[in-house]
Amino acid sequence: MKILGVSEGFHDGAVSLVDEHGNILHASHSERYSKIKNDPSIHPDQYMEHDVYAYYEKNWLKNFRRFLYGQKPKPNYKCDWCLDTCKKKTFYHHESHAAAGFYTSPFNEADILVIDAIGEFDTISIWRGIVVDGIPKMKKIRSWKYPYSLGLFYSAVTQRVGLKPNEDEYILMGMAAYGEPIYNMSELLEWNNHKGIGNYLPNARNEDLAASAQALYESKLLEIINKYCKHENLVFMGGCSLNCSANSKIQGKNIWIMPNPGDAGSSLGAAALALGKKLKWKDPYLGYEIKREIDPKVVANYLVDHSYCGVANGRAEFGPRALGNRSLLADPRRDIKDTVNQIKRRQLFRPFAPAILEEFADEYFEGPMNEYMQFVAQAKHDYKSVTHVDGTSRVQIVKKDCGSVLRPILEEFYELTGVPMLLNTSLNIKGMPMVNDEADAHLFQSKYNVKVF
Repeated sequence: MKILGVSEGFHDGAVSLVDEHGNILHASHSERYSKIKNDPSIHPDQYMEHDVYAYYEKNWLKNFRRFLYGQKPKPNYKCDWCLDTCKKKTFYHHESHAAAGFYTSPFNEADILVIDAIGEFDTISIWRGIVVDGIPKMKKIRSWKYPYSLGLFYSAVTQRVGLKPNEDEYILMGMAAYGEPIYNMSELLEWNNHKGIGNYLPNARNEDLAASAQALYESKLLEIINKYCKHENLVFMGGCSLNCSANSKIQGKNIWIMPNPGDAGSSLGAAALALGKKLKWKDPYLGYEIKREIDPKVVANYLVDHSYCGVANGRAEFGPRALGNRSLLADPRRDIKDTVNQIKRRQLFRPFAPAILEEFADEYFEGPMNEYMQFVAQAKHDYKSVTHVDGTSRVQIVKKDCGSVLRPILEEFYELTGVPMLLNTSLNIKGMPMVNDEADAHLFQSKYNVKVF
């Protein structure tokens, strides 16, 4: 039996395919196939044979909410390529988020926190998760309803500073380090921020608006966790869990954030709910596979000689972070940040993350770190190209059992230079999806004059 989980219709469409044993056979973003950033529609190349179709939300309930608030309805999405024998199941939006986290987590018991912009009505929800006789069960114990929404608030401020909502929130987070949290924005949480906040505080610096929004979000996040999440194990899901600066303020918890915690990742949550079993999570390398030989020593030597290069090899990452298989790598010893930002057509203030061999992480950084770039740590080194203006880095620890060619590349680079880390960013241009297949890699190399291995 194969179950196809689907997230489609709003933004960042995705599919996930699991089998009856809980193996994740495939998971991918629609945008990587269509080449349209945040494409909401499933691409024909993602169609796979399945026995059960699992959809990530209740579209009829979402349309009811839209009706109540004078918004346009969305079409009902259905499996147009299902056979007559295919079973069809739908789940609630936040339920799919929660399951994508808990069913992939290492925990048998945990609190589950979901924070996003909006589902059907829920914008924040808290669940209790427990595995009983091998069967995972979740119970919702608390929720906050639209129009109150931390996610919509953060997106509205993203739009206010001239960035794109539902896409550029991570840029707002990075911008916050350049400002001061001098504005009390609490009143915005009482507004309906769905259509933005206009020219709110017209004389304010964008950097101070960003810092103030980040401070308010962090305070509300910690307030919720401290009041309602008492278990030592915390699963955190929804688009807001990509805010690595805020995540790093959470204390005293064992934290699991599935590496694709937004709506695309909910395709995996829907599949897990339809299966009714914990999934066998190994790593996020679940997408399209590029099969070609790559010599890590050649890549490391190229980095030493030419400062940067791309890597497109193995299965694509499922999630927004490039973790070695669709990466643009650079030598952190060089003053390379502006060069890489220019290649990617990004704002020059934007920071880059380091990928470091696990055994050296504590020597170079202090603070929370993991293999998925979900936290920030304080830098204990002088490599400015992988350090933000506030002295922090969004570290990727690369373990010995990492399923990416990134590990042997780092090992070879360390042998050559004595430096156990590289700058690691996604292999794409701003506003475009990550490189997915061989044709994408060839086009990136020829168009942007970046060698791609």
